[in-house]
Amino acid sequence: MRIISIKKLKVFWSDSRFKDSEQSLRAWYAEAKNAKWSNPDDIKKQYRNASIISNNRVVFNIKGNEYRLVVSLRYEFKIVYIRFIGTHKQYDKINAEEI
Repeated sequence: MRIISIKKLKVFWSDSRFKDSEQSLRAWYAEAKNAKWSNPDDIKKQYRNASIISNNRVVFNIKGNEYRLVVSLRYEFKIVYIRFIGTHKQYDKINAEEI
């Protein structure tokens, strides 16, 4: 998969409050980059705890569910757009289907 853009992840883990997320986000990035997701079922096979929501969005639990990562997918083009990364409290303030 082509991931757009890792910069959002780097900015997040570079923040001193979220440094503990770096290893988990790097691991997710490496796995997603090598994935061949064609549909939501492919994601669920790899990430049982991922939440498939409307508008081609998927919510991943990062670092033992400490953080939330929201992505938008274009399965036909093998593209993953990073839409949001944050804590549960931050996640609760967004509309993951529209972000």
